[in-house]
Formats: sequence, C-alpha cells, structure tokens
Amino acid sequence: MSDTVLSQFTQAVKEEKKSTGRKFKVGIIGTGWIAEAHIESYLQMDDVEIVAAADLIPGKAEKFMKDYGVEGVHFYPSHKEMLDNEELDAVSVCTYNMTHAECTIYALKKGVNVLLEKPMCVTTEEAVEIMKAEKESGKLLSIGFQPRGDENMKMIKKIVESGVLGKIYYIQTGGGRRRGVPNSTFIEQKTAGIGAMGDIGCYSLDMVLNAIGYPKPLTVSGYTSAFFGNNPKYNNPADAARFDVEDFAAAFVRLEGGIILDFRIAWAMHPDTPGDTIIFGTEGALRIPSTECWNGSTGGPMKIYHDVAGERVETIIPEIKPDKNDKGLFYKKVRSFLDAIAEGGEAPVPSKEILYNQAIIDHIVKSSKLGKEIEVVIPEI
Repeated sequence: MSDTVLSQFTQAVKEEKKSTGRKFKVGIIGTGWIAEAHIESYLQMDDVEIVAAADLIPGKAEKFMKDYGVEGVHFYPSHKEMLDNEELDAVSVCTYNMTHAECTIYALKKGVNVLLEKPMCVTTEEAVEIMKAEKESGKLLSIGFQPRGDENMKMIKKIVESGVLGKIYYIQTGGGRRRGVPNSTFIEQKTAGIGAMGDIGCYSLDMVLNAIGYPKPLTVSGYTSAFFGNNPKYNNPADAARFDVEDFAAAFVRLEGGIILDFRIAWAMHPDTPGDTIIFGTEGALRIPSTECWNGSTGGPMKIYHDVAGERVETIIPEIKPDKNDKGLFYKKVRSFLDAIAEGGEAPVPSKEILYNQAIIDHIVKSSKLGKEIEVVIPEI
C-alpha cells in the first residue's frame, strides 16, 4: 500500500447545519412508500411544518399523515388543487415516474421549490420541459439522489478529481439484484414508464458520471430485456401478468472527452452481480465493489491500482462507516435541499447534471427498440 497516496483520501468530517431560523411550509405530492422517507426526515427538523398532502387515491394521504401523527394537514385529490390552494415554500414530489414531469412543472410554475424523487422523469423531452419551467420560475429544483450524501460516494469523486488516476478513458459500471423485482407501480409502463433503469440504474450512472464531472453523452448502443419480471417462475403470477417494463438493461455509451461508459443493471439475474464498477485512467484505476442491492453506498473498501517507483501497487481505500449520530442519507438529502433554499444556493443535485443521466436512460430504450447505436439528441432549453 502507498501511504503517500492513501493520505490524500482521509475522511473529512463536516459539522451538520442546524435549523435555518425560518419555518418552511411543505407539501407532499404522492403518499406512497418513498414518501415515508421524506416525512420521516421532515419530522426531525424543527424548521419544517407539513401543511398539505395530495394523493389520487381517496383516503390514502389522510391515513398516511395519521400513521405519522401529523395533524392540521390539508388534503387534496390532486397536485393541482393543492398547489392552487396552498402557499408553500417547497414540495416533495413522490409520485410514480410517469407523473414526475407534470407535478414538478406545475409546482415550479406556481413558484414553489421542488425536491423531485428519482428518476427525474421518463424521457429526455420531459426532462427538458422540467428544466424550462425551472429556468422560468427561478425556483430551486433538486433531484433525489441521496447517495450523493454518502462519504464513500464523495470519496470516489475526490479520488478522480485528485488526478491520481490520470485521464479517465473507460468506465464499467452497473449492478443489481439476483432476485429483486419490485411490485406496485414500478412494473407497468402506464405508471413507471421505465423499469430497472429508473429504479436503480440511475443511481449507478450518477455514481460515476458525478465523479467525472457529468460529460455530455454523445451516442448510445442500448439493450433491454424482461426475462424474469414477466415469468411466473421467477415472479408472483399476478405481478408477472402485468409486468411490461425492462428488468435488465445494458449499454455502450460514448461521452464527451473520449470516455467510454459500459453500463448494465438488473432487477433479476442468475449471477449475484454483473461486476464491480471500475474507472480506468492512464495513471491508475479505481475498483468500487458492487453491492447486493443498491443501498446508496459502496460494497466495501475501494482499491486503487497504480504504479509507484516503477512497481505495480494497490492502495486500499478504507470504507467510511456512518458515525452514531448520522441521521441517514434521506435526511441529508432533504436537509441540503432546504438549506439551499434558505441560503439562495445551488441545488444539491442540479437538473443540468441529471438531464444527461435521463438522456442516457431514454436513449438506451430508443436504441434497444431500433436495434442499433443512436446519437443522443437533447432539445435546446
């Protein structure tokens, strides 16, 4: 191990910001499973008041708030009615993928800051329309990629930016689950739009694209399949009957700067992993162990392969564990969003980056349907 190299990557502990001194009036759009993580975070913050909730299913939002002991909330059957009748500082958009764009655009046009759950949306065109609304409104929009708050994820970016790997030229990344097809609204086109890529693939893409500065995607050769989700041998028969999104995807992506991205993601497969993430550079390479299920961190200590004094060496980057006072990645996601609003800062996870993430996913779908490599086309904003 090279102690000189390792010393560059010691953990930096930052003091968590306290209350902003103002009271944020917050609404929640969509009260399904993912909204639980949002409300659990908001309820730990003394500068937040949850005043409204909207859900299409009658009684669902009321039960949701009752379960969390939140009183004095106004309930609405749609995001439009809520936003038309409430004076809000911020909303969490926690609906299914196919409605991410319409809910976010409407909220921004109403002058409300938005924390939008991942994936940003379903198509490139939707992402562009969201960004147009963001630009016109002047409000803050942050996309819900909570792994950005993990210290190991930050370390990946720190290693790349240090220059120890040299010029990055090739990345293989992905991951998934041996058996992990979800249910509910995740598995149908009419609600989810996309499958494994929207659920966990976007995280894998963000991990590496964020580390290298989010270069623009140029071309994509993509493949998608669904051999497990729609098969009652591997999935609940009732869910298999309505499954019509991808449970596996792979792609060869050319990025600006001459970087090649080799990507694959799975909800279900026979092996336990499609491989570790490896970032190849001219001066070294970084191996990031895969995880059993995307949990927002790495699968163990990372390893840098490089040369020191003419000898091939390996430097182990110890895994950074949360301390006992850590409130979790969702809390950090929500807190950083509110802090950015209070301070007039930039979004913790800006749309201008996730636009490229969404464009890659969308063009994998389009390339797979066409059976050939295609150019990534992103409309003007």
